Amino acid sequence: MKEILFKIMSVVVMAGIMLSSCTKGFKELNTDPNNTPTALPQQLLPPALVGIMSTNMLRNRDFNNELMQVTVNPSDAEGQVFRYDYRSNWGDRFYNGWYAELTNFKDLYKIASGQLNYNQSYMGISLICQSWIYSLLTDTYGNVPYFESNLAKDSGNYQPAFDPQKDIYLDIFKRLEQADTLLLANTAIQASSDPVFGGNIAKWRKFGNSLYLRLLLRISGKAEVAADCIKKIKEIVVDSTTKYPIMASNDESAILRWTGVAPYASPYLGVREQDFRAVGLASFFIDHLVQWNDPRIDIPTYGTNGFNRWDIAPYSGAYVGIPSGYSPGANPVKKSYFYSTTSTQTLQTEPLTGMIMNYSELQFILAEAVVKGWISGSAETYYDSAASASIRLWLPNWNIKIRDFLTAADMEWDESASLEDKMEKIHLLKYYALFLTDLEQWFEYRRTGHPLLPKGPGLRNNGVMPARVMYPVYVQSTNPTNYKAAVAAQGPDVISTQVWWQKP
Repeated sequence: MKEILFKIMSVVVMAGIMLSSCTKGFKELNTDPNNTPTALPQQLLPPALVGIMSTNMLRNRDFNNELMQVTVNPSDAEGQVFRYDYRSNWGDRFYNGWYAELTNFKDLYKIASGQLNYNQSYMGISLICQSWIYSLLTDTYGNVPYFESNLAKDSGNYQPAFDPQKDIYLDIFKRLEQADTLLLANTAIQASSDPVFGGNIAKWRKFGNSLYLRLLLRISGKAEVAADCIKKIKEIVVDSTTKYPIMASNDESAILRWTGVAPYASPYLGVREQDFRAVGLASFFIDHLVQWNDPRIDIPTYGTNGFNRWDIAPYSGAYVGIPSGYSPGANPVKKSYFYSTTSTQTLQTEPLTGMIMNYSELQFILAEAVVKGWISGSAETYYDSAASASIRLWLPNWNIKIRDFLTAADMEWDESASLEDKMEKIHLLKYYALFLTDLEQWFEYRRTGHPLLPKGPGLRNNGVMPARVMYPVYVQSTNPTNYKAAVAAQGPDVISTQVWWQKP
């Protein structure tokens, strides 16, 4: 027995020695000496930006453009967005993409704020991008998880509360203030990690403050916050311009310019060419461009690919759209459409389609602020500047004087016009400046009622522009208590329920 026990003990000891020998230095041997096991800020920023733009661009194409009469998907199937008739499964398409990237931007902030990789610029950029994404979420759904969102990994909170839109907006403003302070340090970042501004921190500051103006204007119609919003707009634009620099030219527009080289390949490349050109252009969108003789659709010759700046195919030698909101069974023939090819430059490969916020939008914001008496200055000057920037973003060498163009198009500024007429002019041109910019056309229409869109006989929802997207169905089952509380506070989970800033 003793002999057997001795043999067993010997085997155990030898096994322990062998195991120790095999694992000694294991951690050192399996750690890459040239790379950190934790992602660096410069590694997180590019895929996060590409991810958010992929969601924005695809949903701009199949949702915003259908609601806002840029395109019409000629179909009599149920659930057509252009008829104000969409189902609850649309809720997933925004929600999932936006919240997924919020996790990445929050990780970016966390790593950049750590002692090992401390970088105030990456922190500031993260806060700007978080503010931008949260604004998209709340403007699309209304009340959404904000203060408790994206905490499951760190705190195990899988059922976040839905926060009131007012509280979300006021905290977004705090984030933007904090971001501007962080960026003021002008800490260098890796230029190759920044596909928007190439590492130019000053331009990120200007974008953050320009975004601030967009969002202040968005909620300025609410009486309970209007005075504070107007005061802040004046502070940014007039009183504290050094503290709050804003975009000063097209060159400072926030655009993720696609190079075609991974990871900066446009998400439109993932759309089949036949599907990309399957939707027709709406009459509202194309008719104004034709009437104005807009240079973005000027064509020297027909029949060649890439013959105009927005790559619009003519129909029988002319640009012709189809009416949006047509009745089921009317079956209009598709006419002009966005041309598609991945072999030459069309909108599928166009670098400028990665639109976040452009200088023209900012100038239209300032024109509206003057018209409403919030800031001093010339509304006409801002209006002309906005119109010029909108065209020259796509055609930098366009050599026509903007006032000559606007006069010929019967779109010149009239200082004696009524407030509503001025708002219509501003927002009709702004509609084209916002082309390809996520859901901004829809948000602005809901805020202002401009531009005036024709109402087709086939519209659902009583012919009223939908006010929101329904929450994803899975939220009802995975977060039922907070879902029910959100519905009780905001109103029924339907497309006609207005969000806080829309309500009187």
